[in-house]
Amino acid sequence: MSRIIKKPVIIPDGVSLTITDDKVMVKGAKGELSLDLPMVVKIIQDDSGAFAKVDDLTDKSQAALAGTFHRLLSNMVTGVSQGFTRELEINGVGYKAEVKGDALTLNLGFSHPIEYKLPAGIEAKVEKKILTLSGLDKQKVGQAAAEIRAFRKPEPYKGTGIKYSDEVIRRKVGKAAAKAE
Repeated sequence: MSRIIKKPVIIPDGVSLTITDDKVMVKGAKGELSLDLPMVVKIIQDDSGAFAKVDDLTDKSQAALAGTFHRLLSNMVTGVSQGFTRELEINGVGYKAEVKGDALTLNLGFSHPIEYKLPAGIEAKVEKKILTLSGLDKQKVGQAAAEIRAFRKPEPYKGTGIKYSDEVIRRKVGKAAAKAE
């Protein structure tokens, strides 16, 4: 059974929760998010916070759904109150990024620049070699970061490419270092 559903999702001041039969809407200082609910999941709100409930907790799939929707609701509340950010580092000689409106232009050592259209609700900011993506929806921010990283994944010999700022790249020794041993 999912134990996370026993704890309430705390609704901070300035955030309002609107619950209907098949949808949950969360409004906050930064914006508004909505989530469609399956038939077996119900969101209940009381004084301590909001809970995700299901019809039968002994059914493993329903218990898993309750935990999933509890976490999705928690991410929505965090998104409309604080927002989410993801930082990417661009490493390599001549590698750079530039934001023009809702498009990101990446020069990553290919013969042509890569144009990436940012999804709705996602903002990008470039400072030197750090690309910061921010938005309300955690899933969209993470998906956009993963798509941008996929254009030039970090390689293990020189470490060039696009990597998450908290990612550690395991480096390999080259041929010359391997022969010297």
